[in-house]
Order: sequence, then structure tokens, then C-alpha cells
Amino acid sequence: MNRELLLVKTVLLMFCLFLVSCGGDGETESAPTKDDIIDSGPDGPVIPTSGHESATSYTGMSELWSDEFDGENLDEDNWNFQIGDNGWGNNELQNYKRENVSLKDGNLIIEAKVEGQGYTSSRINTTGKFTFKYGRVDVRAALPRGQGIWPAIWMLGENIETVGWPKCGEIDIMEMIGGSGRENTVHGTIHWDNAGSHANYGGNTILESGDFSDEFHVFSIVWDSEAITWYLDDKQYHVVDIIPSGLSEFHEDYHFLINMAVGGNWPGNPDNTTNFPQFFIVDYIRVFQED
Repeated sequence: MNRELLLVKTVLLMFCLFLVSCGGDGETESAPTKDDIIDSGPDGPVIPTSGHESATSYTGMSELWSDEFDGENLDEDNWNFQIGDNGWGNNELQNYKRENVSLKDGNLIIEAKVEGQGYTSSRINTTGKFTFKYGRVDVRAALPRGQGIWPAIWMLGENIETVGWPKCGEIDIMEMIGGSGRENTVHGTIHWDNAGSHANYGGNTILESGDFSDEFHVFSIVWDSEAITWYLDDKQYHVVDIIPSGLSEFHEDYHFLINMAVGGNWPGNPDNTTNFPQFFIVDYIRVFQED
């Protein structure tokens, strides 16, 4: 065998061995899908298998609207994406993007992560697509954790574009401020305009053990013409009387918002104890009204 032929065979053998070590068939692997990324490794979301479940019906009420997040993509007949990195009135650090939302196993997943020199997350709302006045709202969710992490399930008056904030009113169904052991506490709050000044009134509740990332919990309000009442796992923890004329904001149509902020005036900024990515997981949102 001449030396040239021996050299060619040696090169071909080395190339074949390389293909075997890389997977065997020599084909280029496709880019990972969103599901692949979510499933991979310890940084993917751990979707809890336990937690509180709310009722699917209530005496004297009918379901008005819901999203069970059962599809492959967010239902844009229900939701809008809010995009940008303008601080959102709270000196928040994240850039809100579409790409940080996914659906998996019947859950909405919002991911907060480090990208480049900053943070990204997502914020969605139902303005122009679903609004309502009065009813019961149940949202089943597992929360993220960490200093500077700020998940929220909330509502704004649909007239915000014409009257502005806080004259439109705001109802915060759930907010959690991560860091410093605060992941066991959630807040329910209203904001309104009091003779030209911002006013707010809120309450909170603390878990007996663990924190809100351990399992699913149900965050609820019951809102009627007289009061707004907050519940955690069907246990009341806060109520506000909305009969006074100065609280007229809370007798108008509202839309939903779900988001996870990073940093801001209330939680402060992430620090070296904050792990990324973080995942805000929502199983469902349901609205019931009196018959």
C-alpha cells in the first residue's frame, strides 16, 4: 500500500471516529425548542405537584371568564404583551419581552433572567380583550423567590388611558417582595386618587411554614358594590369598604395584569444572593359573577 493511500484511509478513519463521538450519524442537531430549554437541567422551572385548589363553582355564581393555560402558546385573544424597559413608574430594571412567556403542562410560565448587561421578564394584560366589574377572582400560582424579584397579579381600571393613574384605580390581588426572608408574605392592596393625591390601603398574610415557591397557592378577591375582600387559600386576610364616594374608582370596569418585575422601589435591586433564572408559574385564572 503506497503512503498516499494509507494517509487518505487514516484521515477517513479519524473522521468516522469523530462522527461517532458526536452522535454517530453526522447530522447537525436542530436548535433547542422552548420546551427543551424549560426541561433542561437544574435551572428549569420546577412545577409543583401539590398545593391548594380552589372550587370550580360557587353557589349563586357562574363562571364569567377563565384561562387555564392549556394551549401551546399564550392565547392572544385574551392577553396583550406589554414590552419595554422604561422603569414602569417604579425604577424597575427589567426589559419586558414576549420571549419570556411560555406554556407548559397547563401552566403559564414567566421567566426572569439575565441577558447581556441587564434583566428580562414579561408582563401581560387583558385590556381591550377582557374587562369586568364585580365578582370573585381565583388565581392559582407558585411564586419565584430572591432579592429584587417582584411577581404580581393585579388589576387596573380600563379607563386608565383617559383618566390616568391613580384615578383609574388599582386592585392588587397578590404581590410578593423577594429577599430578606419575605418570600413567605403576600400583599393585597388598593390604590386610588384622593383629592388629587395618591392614596393606598393594604394588608398582608404570612405562611405558617415554608414560602410561596414551595407549592401552589390560590390568591383570591371577592369584589362587590360594598367591599373588596382578599383571600389566601380560601382564608380571608384583608377587606376594604368601598362604599364611600371618594372610592368611586372601584365601581368601574377593570382588566388584569400578570408580571414579574426585577428590582424597583419596593423590593430593591437583585444582589449576589439572587439566583437566575426565576420562574413565576400560574396554573389558572378564573372569574365568577353573581347570577
